[in-house]
Amino acid sequence: MTLNVLSFPDIQREDSQFVRVSRRELSRVNQEFCVEEDIHGETDFAGIVGQSSALRQVLHLVEMVAASEATVLLLGETGTGKELIARAIHERSQRQKEAFVTLNCAAIPSSLFESELFGHERGAFTGAYIQKVGRLELADRGTLFLDEVGDMSLELQPKLLRVLQERAYERVGSARTKSVDVRLVAATNRDLEEMMAEKQFRSDLYYRLNVFPMRIPPLRERREDIPLLVQYFMQQYAKKMGKRIETVPAATMQKLQRWSWPGNVRELGNLVQRSVILTSGNTLVVSFPKKNGAINAAKVVGNFEEQERIVATLRKTKGRVSGPNGAASQLGVKKSTLFDRMKKLGIDAREVRSDLMYSQGAGD
Repeated sequence: MTLNVLSFPDIQREDSQFVRVSRRELSRVNQEFCVEEDIHGETDFAGIVGQSSALRQVLHLVEMVAASEATVLLLGETGTGKELIARAIHERSQRQKEAFVTLNCAAIPSSLFESELFGHERGAFTGAYIQKVGRLELADRGTLFLDEVGDMSLELQPKLLRVLQERAYERVGSARTKSVDVRLVAATNRDLEEMMAEKQFRSDLYYRLNVFPMRIPPLRERREDIPLLVQYFMQQYAKKMGKRIETVPAATMQKLQRWSWPGNVRELGNLVQRSVILTSGNTLVVSFPKKNGAINAAKVVGNFEEQERIVATLRKTKGRVSGPNGAASQLGVKKSTLFDRMKKLGIDAREVRSDLMYSQGAGD
């Protein structure tokens, strides 16, 4: 029986080529993330929207720590934008031209975590048909973002600790130690100090991660940023859906600012996206979340039908609402009632009138 054994130079060449291919693919994915999935704001500061004092303080810390090589621990509730802050740190660091690699510790089963983080050799375990480059190797000379690090199992924590201490690791199924130069940013929505007290998180790993801790404020602590976020989300989703939605009623915006937002910016973005889908006029119609969070299909269809009926009547009356020949009279309702329904459904009589004049002019 002949064994195909690679010499050390061959292994180095194979590794180098494989890593280059993997990094090109990672770069493509990162570009797609920035273009398509960065839904939190303008691109002047890693896609972060807001002018509140709480957010400015966080961004000031980002500027300060980015220039260092310190490990950063981001603490905050789910949906607050911890990955965006991690990207901002990377993009303002000396490693900005290298890879930014992410790994969600809660999304990877413990049995596969080592393979994802360190990589594996072909044949290292059942199903390992090809060699795999781990996230550490992909992030070499760049930044590795470990999200939900508090969900990492106790048995894996010493292996991450060793990387932080020695800057070295082995692929699964390999005896060759590889060195790595990586800047680590970790994040969690859990109380790591409480987990330490309960023996669920290693204290030595915690102190390695807790070099520069940063708390990301929840949305309820930066309510003045909500109008900016709503406008941004509304414009982005309306553009993707080919809609023209220009305004948000003042009463709606006030209610949005008073909302508790347990899911933070992510929950706000989801609500605006849902509202854009359900809006057919130029004014955003927001359906605030109920207890079960489900969309009432009958109510939505009813609103669409009523909206179409009112718009059709306004076109007949050339945008006139009141008077004997106005839309309220033709629909058999009071003027005040019709105005209330138009406001709720996002219908603007002036827009109907201008669209009608435009279409008539184009026809001429």
